[in-house]
Amino acid sequence: MAADFLMHEKIWFDKFKYDDAEKRYYEQMNGPVASPSCQQSASTTSSAGPGGDQNELVTRIANLEVENQNLHSVVADLQLAICKLETRLNTLEKSSISHHPSATPPTQHVTPMKKVESPAAPPKKVELPSAPPAKKIGASEADGEEDDDDIDLFGSGDEEEDQEAAKVREERLRQYAEKKSKKPGLIAKSSILLDVKPWDDETDMAKMEECVRSIQMDGLVWGASKLVPVGYGIKKLQIQCVVEDDKVGTDILEEEITKFEDYVQSVDIAAFNKI
Repeated sequence: MAADFLMHEKIWFDKFKYDDAEKRYYEQMNGPVASPSCQQSASTTSSAGPGGDQNELVTRIANLEVENQNLHSVVADLQLAICKLETRLNTLEKSSISHHPSATPPTQHVTPMKKVESPAAPPKKVELPSAPPAKKIGASEADGEEDDDDIDLFGSGDEEEDQEAAKVREERLRQYAEKKSKKPGLIAKSSILLDVKPWDDETDMAKMEECVRSIQMDGLVWGASKLVPVGYGIKKLQIQCVVEDDKVGTDILEEEITKFEDYVQSVDIAAFNKI
């Protein structure tokens, strides 16, 4: 039953045989067909074949020629610079020789001068000087001796000048010391803020401030004052003063204020600043 069923079915069971036969036929006609990957690799190998190597060699040769030309130009510049330096050295040597001649050239110049001199020179040029020139020379020598007499070899005049300069310097130093002693120096001063405390709230604060301000000393100047509450109705007197450190001290100032025992209980220094 199955064979009969397959006989009636329109199925081409031998199709692969016909495909293989057709493939072999076309291969015999056109050669084997390469796959796309094979074609791509073949194209790349063909491009990278002898033609690609030749192009690379040509570019390398061209680059080498350019480098060679550059080297030639550099060498030519160096040769030119060396030639200039050599010429400059030669000129410097010649100039140094001309400015500082050796000992031999003078002898070479002297010998021709002797040869040039004529033997028949007039005897007048060789004659000794007459008497009047001798007198002049004697007079000049006498003047030179007088000048020598005027010169003091022991330097007595210099010693006198040095003594005068020393006197002038001492006088100037003395005057400067006097001016400096008369000039008043800086006076050190201090600003003090005092807290003067009363005995109780019944103390007359105006009278206490009057007593404090009644203290007068050389170098003491009283300033502003105010009443500062302490507590329980009690107020303290805060008063400022400026004193000279060399004349008025804080201990003396406290002693003088605490002498007013009827009004003052204690004195404290609230602030102390140098001026």
